[in-house]
Amino acid sequence: MPEPHEPAEGAVAGTGMGGAMDLAASEATTLAAGEAGAGPGAGPGGGPRGGPSAPARSLWSDAWRDLRRNPVFLVSGLIILFLVLISLWPSAITSGDPLDCDLANAQKGSSPGHPFGFNGQGCDVYTRTVYGARASVTVGVCATLGVAVLGSVLGGLAGFFGGVWDAILSRITDVFFAIPVVLGGLVLLSVVTSNTVWPVIGFMVLLGWPQISRIARGSVITAKQHDYVQAARALGASNARMLLRHIAPNAVAPVIVVATIALGTYIALEATLSYLGVGLKPPTVSWGIDISAASQYIRNAPHMLLWPAGALAVTVLAFIMLGDAVRDALDPKLR
Repeated sequence: MPEPHEPAEGAVAGTGMGGAMDLAASEATTLAAGEAGAGPGAGPGGGPRGGPSAPARSLWSDAWRDLRRNPVFLVSGLIILFLVLISLWPSAITSGDPLDCDLANAQKGSSPGHPFGFNGQGCDVYTRTVYGARASVTVGVCATLGVAVLGSVLGGLAGFFGGVWDAILSRITDVFFAIPVVLGGLVLLSVVTSNTVWPVIGFMVLLGWPQISRIARGSVITAKQHDYVQAARALGASNARMLLRHIAPNAVAPVIVVATIALGTYIALEATLSYLGVGLKPPTVSWGIDISAASQYIRNAPHMLLWPAGALAVTVLAFIMLGDAVRDALDPKLR
């Protein structure tokens, strides 16, 4: 009598219910063994399916992807790029001299070669509007950089170390918040005789850093509570390394958002101070100076006021739109 067949080791035993069930069980075991040897994205033979896995995206890469798809960012970015270009090379779109004036043309309207007309001194309004972008953009960008750097450093250090330094900085910022910006400009800049943009920039940095400081302090306090910072501290990382490598990259996003929005505000503030006669002074070409000079002729020659005021409004609006787009891209709560 033949001995019963013994199944080989690792093979599927028959169920006694027919070859179909035996074959199905065998295939199931084979598929299970294949899936166990392959990863979730593996293809036939246990190899990767579709090549290497995609790298994880960071906050900055996600933000840049969202910005590129945001029409508000694209429109405002093109306007700002155009303003930067004419600030650096105003001669690219005008061949005139903003200080070349002829009283015989005072308050005249548009004419061939002079589309915006002339101001009260007979200067070409178009040329002065183009050259006025340089002072406004320079003041806005430099003041924003100074405020962002000073406020971030002071606020970040106070938030990281805390204690008495945090208390002192908080009281100092309270004092600066109590100073009205326009009134402070009238007092501080009225004694300045320089015709350059640097006194105005210095004034804006002096009164603007507390806002950025408060935001940077709060961001650092939040970031230093995260587990990766505590792990770095447990591994013996120095304070400088924790600040530069772990905390600053994760706390800088709110500062960038507020600084971008504030840039347009600083441009408007420069025009306001120049209008009041304490900001930029002639012969510097500025939209605020031209608006101030044209305000007394608004009934007889409204074009003198329309063009520099319109350029100022478009510039401030572009930077505010850019700041809103950056905020939407960097704020995880809005995703």
